[in-house]
Amino acid sequence: MDTILLCIGFILMIIGILGSFLPVLPGPPISWVGLLLLYLTKAVPVSYTVLGITLVVAIGVGILDYVIPAQGTKRFGGSKYGIWGTNIGLVIGIFAPIPFGFIIGPFVGAFVGEMLNDSGDSQKAFKAATGSFIGFLASTFMKFVVTVVFLGLFLIKVWEYRSELF
Repeated sequence: MDTILLCIGFILMIIGILGSFLPVLPGPPISWVGLLLLYLTKAVPVSYTVLGITLVVAIGVGILDYVIPAQGTKRFGGSKYGIWGTNIGLVIGIFAPIPFGFIIGPFVGAFVGEMLNDSGDSQKAFKAATGSFIGFLASTFMKFVVTVVFLGLFLIKVWEYRSELF
């Protein structure tokens, strides 16, 4: 049973890292569940402190994931159209057969969204798209760092209890 929990936990860690880039997957919460599964094995003693702190971090990052891009857009004079454009552009960019579509998509989406909001001011749309894009990059980087730290905690515990797990 421990081997199954360990394998599923590791898979969830990898999915969590991917989720830090993909908007359809909540990366940090998925990674946290992987960490939880490791602590549910018989070999690794449960640490409520570690699980509690990492849960708070995962929830906090999940909330900030929505706040940061919106604040980036607002700070640069954008609207809700720019925020929606960023999200739609990200999804399209991920599936578009162009290199770095997941980076180009949010910027183009925010620009198009702002142009739909106010087609007469392309400078304002460009500025808002830039703010939305910066917010998106900051949020993605934050999620990536948290999921990699969670993976590090996972691997440290696996290494520490390797004789009992394997």
